[in-house]
Amino acid sequence: MLVRSIKHRMNRSLVLTALAAGLATSTLAPSKLVAQTPAAAPAAPPAAVAPQAIPAKVAVIAFEQAVVATNEGQKAVADIQKKYDPKKAAIETAGNELDSLKKQLQALPATASDEERASRMKVIDKKEKDLQHDIESAQNDYQSDLQEAYGKVAQKVGAAAVKYAQENGFTMLVNIGGNQQAPTPFFWWAPQTDISQAVVNDYNKSSGVAAPVPSAPTAPKPRPAAAPKPGPGK
Repeated sequence: MLVRSIKHRMNRSLVLTALAAGLATSTLAPSKLVAQTPAAAPAAPPAAVAPQAIPAKVAVIAFEQAVVATNEGQKAVADIQKKYDPKKAAIETAGNELDSLKKQLQALPATASDEERASRMKVIDKKEKDLQHDIESAQNDYQSDLQEAYGKVAQKVGAAAVKYAQENGFTMLVNIGGNQQAPTPFFWWAPQTDISQAVVNDYNKSSGVAAPVPSAPTAPKPRPAAAPKPGPGK
């Protein structure tokens, strides 16, 4: 159960939180005040201007998914998984050893002494605690590395998303991503306004990171040859 737990947690998809809006905040410069000389006539109050509706062009982006869909994002995740492969293998080995010790304890004959049973249980208890500690430590380190890698890519993809929206005449960019910790309100949008894949494509062109090489398909195992049929008269 412990090994299956770490395998599940170390292979689950990313659930890290970042919003493009945080990367695209604008700075408003304070307006300058022009001093009037005493001899100048007081300025006339400006004529009231009625509010006007301007044409809006809204784009939506699944920002978190876009970040991990980039070549750079995929490479970062693959590099981290490769980094933790030895730790994962060590945890699996320790888990198998623990399972074996438990089976040996259960298989002890009824004639086994209480001292022997207590000694085996003490060893199992220590190994179980050590394994749990290793699992929690590996999970925390793994998540920390994922967050750091995600943040670096997200900052650049966020800037690329804003640049794309500005260059293509959009007046609003809405993030439609989110998770349970940071849910995004539901918006209605036309499907053709989703620029997620377009941003991924543009960013891949400018980042210089090559697309991950697809893994080779597993060759099918050859079937055993059928036994020759006996000839006539045999």
